[in-house]
Amino acid sequence: MNESAPHPAALPPAVLLAACTESRSRRSGPGGQHRNKVETAVILRHPPTGLGAEGSERRSQAENRAVALGRLRLKLAVGLRSAPLPGPTTPPSALWQGRVRAGRITVATAHFDFATLLAEALDSLAAAGWEPRDAAPRLAVSPTQLVRLVAREPAALALVNRQRGDLGLGPLH
Repeated sequence: MNESAPHPAALPPAVLLAACTESRSRRSGPGGQHRNKVETAVILRHPPTGLGAEGSERRSQAENRAVALGRLRLKLAVGLRSAPLPGPTTPPSALWQGRVRAGRITVATAHFDFATLLAEALDSLAAAGWEPRDAAPRLAVSPTQLVRLVAREPAALALVNRQRGDLGLGPLH
């Protein structure tokens, strides 16, 4: 990934959507006749990474697009690592600093910022050899807070544990 470009999970929705291909289809299930007759399901594909996501559980195409975009942002956060950070003394992003209060990360998983913060946490963990106690000081949180953030997205925790396993380290819980 380009070092000067922001992580794709951090891009504004319009910019990320512009970088994606979008297709629509019909899906069966609850939602009545409207859902079965109209192409409300939205499938987004991010060609630069090959990652994609779908939203089909809502009745409205716009709502399904928003759901698909949120899912794509999480997949990008988990599946794509940024270039290693310059060093352990480099401060975290302004967004990260604004979300840490008294050593605690405050963000709901449904909030737009969650994927961006998760990407930064995973990038920091990757740069620290997947060791929370080495990544946490740079992010101004405890290792426990860092692991709790990652554990809120099951795919992220699975990634960290897979990487740790490859290094002969035990899993995080």
